[in-house]
Amino acid sequence: QVQLVESGGGLVQPGGSLRLSCAASGRAFSAYAMGWYRQAPGKQRDLVAAISSGGTTKYADSVKGRFTISRDNAKNTVYLQMNSLKSEDTAIYYCNAHRLISDYWGQGTQVTDSS
Repeated sequence: QVQLVESGGGLVQPGGSLRLSCAASGRAFSAYAMGWYRQAPGKQRDLVAAISSGGTTKYADSVKGRFTISRDNAKNTVYLQMNSLKSEDTAIYYCNAHRLISDYWGQGTQVTDSS
């Protein structure tokens, strides 16, 4: 069992930056692929960025060059650095841990355009 707790969301002006964190409890964090997803009102939940247990990353086209996912296995934490934020980045951001047939989700953290 893995529990995920996101933090770092908030109000941000277009062009600003935020760093989201996802702290995981449980065993074998380093063995999990970790991802950040987001869901805007009325839309489906989509993958934003993911990082494998080996450190390979992938990004949605809409965030490439602006967002960076990273992980610190010693701290059981995955991060999402978001730069050059746009109004269309407004959404609830969810952390995901995936391994074999198991998927775990956090409760989400809200990122909102303050303009």
